[in-house]
Amino acid sequence: MKNTNNSVKKYQLYGILLLALLLSCNANAKVSHYFGGYALVGEWSMLPTGSKYGNSLGAAGGLGVLYELQSGSSFSSLRLLFDAGVGATYGQTSFKQQISEDEFVLKNQLDIDGKTFDYVYDIKNRKDQYTNVALQFPLMLGVQYKRLYALVGVRFYANMWTMRHSTATLTTYGQYWDASHQEKLFEDFHNMPEHQFFDNEPLKKSQQTYFKLDADLSVEIGARLGVINYSVGYDVPKRKIEYRLGAFMDYGLFDLHTSGNMKGLTVPDSYNATEAYNTRTMIDKVEMNEVMRTKGFAKKVQNLMVGVKFTLLFQMPEQKKCVMCYDNYRSSATSGGSRRGMKYEE
Repeated sequence: MKNTNNSVKKYQLYGILLLALLLSCNANAKVSHYFGGYALVGEWSMLPTGSKYGNSLGAAGGLGVLYELQSGSSFSSLRLLFDAGVGATYGQTSFKQQISEDEFVLKNQLDIDGKTFDYVYDIKNRKDQYTNVALQFPLMLGVQYKRLYALVGVRFYANMWTMRHSTATLTTYGQYWDASHQEKLFEDFHNMPEHQFFDNEPLKKSQQTYFKLDADLSVEIGARLGVINYSVGYDVPKRKIEYRLGAFMDYGLFDLHTSGNMKGLTVPDSYNATEAYNTRTMIDKVEMNEVMRTKGFAKKVQNLMVGVKFTLLFQMPEQKKCVMCYDNYRSSATSGGSRRGMKYEE
């Protein structure tokens, strides 16, 4: 957590310095204002730290509106950029993990004949998919030089709605051991529905959940599209519409998930031979718990999205300026009536 705080402080310092540079324009600086929108799409993952689970994999896309301020000398192709906006993203991402059956064994149960056995729950092909809708608020600083541009900043995420959908295949069977529990007396008993031993039963659970608020370090690098005139000067026509295509990365600075102490499955406490015979009690009462709230899932879970972004910007109307302005006039009394006292500048 200390390293994260240091990273945030360094980033804040960088932002303050870049903003100061943006605002400290000289007398020849020109400020332009743009308004438009953006669309983005990419791969969305959640990264659990200190977990037996791998990263989730998925995809997400979003739309938003954007304001941009450009500042720089009228005689240079270099521009400083400040972006702010609001948008929405929709995405799906999934964890896939085989779960150890040892956690889901009911030991020393009695069958209908009074014999002792272990009732085993075997889970295969478990998939935990998260669907999320979030509002995002980007604040970005950067530079533009001729065709290329780069932005860095923070993208705040307000996760508004999240649905968890879990699926798996469930097999239950019986194991019969000797008194020392070291050697099997019989082969495992499979596919005997009359004794609640089932093969490849589908298991699923959908439930609304939530993610915490998040702030992502965001980096974007790309290029301006279309024909660009690199000539400078007041009389050179400037583009009123900007098209950009870039690659971006959002990396979460905070923990998204809420930890818990649940097991991956909630199963019946015991096997009732009388109740079990020719029923589905032992599997109908099984419930898959949310994977990110299971005991020891991860120390923290961070957001990661990598993709492409298209931006369309329209320049807002500017106040008209004269090309040649009357600056100073020397009276004829001091100049001898000549026009040498008159001075023009751009």
